[in-house]
Amino acid sequence: MGRDHHPKERQRQQLARKKNQRAGYDRILIVSEGSKTEPNYFEEIRKKYRLRTANIQVQPGELGTDPIQVVQYAYELFINGDPNKRISMRGFEQVYAVFDRDEHRGYFNALKKAESYDGKLRNDFKQAVTFKAIASVPSFELWLLLHYEDIQASLHRDEVMRRLKRYIHGYEKGVGNAFALTCEHLDIASQRAEKLAERFNAYDGTEPYTAIFELVKLLSTLDV
Repeated sequence: MGRDHHPKERQRQQLARKKNQRAGYDRILIVSEGSKTEPNYFEEIRKKYRLRTANIQVQPGELGTDPIQVVQYAYELFINGDPNKRISMRGFEQVYAVFDRDEHRGYFNALKKAESYDGKLRNDFKQAVTFKAIASVPSFELWLLLHYEDIQASLHRDEVMRRLKRYIHGYEKGVGNAFALTCEHLDIASQRAEKLAERFNAYDGTEPYTAIFELVKLLSTLDV
């Protein structure tokens, strides 16, 4: 047998192939309203728990920032795929559209549209596909603030940011290490968010609410 003159290159290729192989857990597509804050956060989690990009795809919405546009893009990306992003057609078992209430006019329609897509995909596919809205009222930063405060009353997004900066000095949207900065308090934040979800729901629209904890719990408990 001939001698391998490029063992390091062969090892690199083998590792690359292994990294791109699917693991034994569901393929999950996450599409977010924000172009940096939420994608950065979920990418941090993916790396923290060593989840493969072949299974977990995090993408910013590209049709616009209104929730209905985020939901629409998530559905279209699932159905049609995108070879430029290495996303195959209908290549996921779970699809999540992540967006904020803020003052978006399309917020409630987005919630209804996500439910409609969920029902459609469950009926159209032999193997059930989950399509779910992951909403926050008023904003994603409420989830981060719950790591430090037990919020019970409605807050404007500006007040949420003001309070959050007490604990994370200099915090701005798009920060690339929000998970690392807050994960020490992840359990208490999840408990608080879950209690809020027992009292309110995404359709309330004004009361504090976030479903981010559901997605964080899912990603952190996948069998790698």
